[in-house]
Amino acid sequence: MPRVLSGIQPTGDLHLGNLLGAVLNWVQDQQQADSLYCIVDMHALTVPKQPGEIGERTLELAQVLLACGLDPEQCTLFVQSHVPEHTELGWIIQCVTSMGELRRMTQFKDKSEQQEFISAGLFTYPALQAADILLYDTDKVPVGEDQRQHIELTRDVAERFNKRFGETFVIPQASIPRIGARVMDLQIPTNKMSKSSDGGAGTVYLSDDLAAIAKKFSRAVTDSDSEVRFDVAEKPGVSNLLSILSALTQRTPEETAAEYTQYGPLKKDTAEAVVELIRPIQARMAELKADPSATLALLAVGAEKAGSIASAVVERAKNNIGLLPRR
Repeated sequence: MPRVLSGIQPTGDLHLGNLLGAVLNWVQDQQQADSLYCIVDMHALTVPKQPGEIGERTLELAQVLLACGLDPEQCTLFVQSHVPEHTELGWIIQCVTSMGELRRMTQFKDKSEQQEFISAGLFTYPALQAADILLYDTDKVPVGEDQRQHIELTRDVAERFNKRFGETFVIPQASIPRIGARVMDLQIPTNKMSKSSDGGAGTVYLSDDLAAIAKKFSRAVTDSDSEVRFDVAEKPGVSNLLSILSALTQRTPEETAAEYTQYGPLKKDTAEAVVELIRPIQARMAELKADPSATLALLAVGAEKAGSIASAVVERAKNNIGLLPRR
């Protein structure tokens, strides 16, 4: 089977966009590929956090991912900092990545404009991300369009390393997720759903009260027209609702649009479908939070599995470079 790796930062609560755009695809992929899923807590250090915050959020995120359907019997779920080879290979990759390549990364430009303190880690983290991928002989990396540039950088530095030191790394391919990959804000449907500045009115969090989720959909922005059709440019709000409902019913947005003549029923049906999706996830989350030690034990097993792969790849890289071996 092809090897697939995905990572997610323990920052902010998971929302519907994360679920439909990534996590549910991970749940499917774990049955069809040798899948590794990494909670990238070291990446979360690139912007200031309160002491203990990252650890708490890492545990919470692991519990959410398990509740969504990731099965440690079918995939490898682990925490980045639990496998020290990530930072070891990260330094090696930094040394074959140019300053110019890092300066061109658009996400650094975007994030640095939002921070008063800009850490060196924020600038160099694409090299660590490349190491995350190369460390597991990864064939495919499921990413959104906003991450495609990072995969291209990973490919470039891997090819450069292989040319300089001999065949070492598998050259990964970006894999764009299936339908439902782009969920927009319910209040500002031209923006991607995220942890927003509007108090969360446009974002559906997996931890939201179910009644609150239904209310958010009832208040979702549409337009003054009354025609239900899928047209992202002209009708972004309606198209967002159609995309969400289509992702949950395994139909195309156009097929879904043909069933509605008014916005009200579309909002109601979308809300009900989302609530029924999230209801069992919340129930499982409550069970996992009641026994944190069980989650920690699963993460320890995942780290051991991941480490056995990672250590061999780092050793291969060091040998090919010609570093003095330890006796």
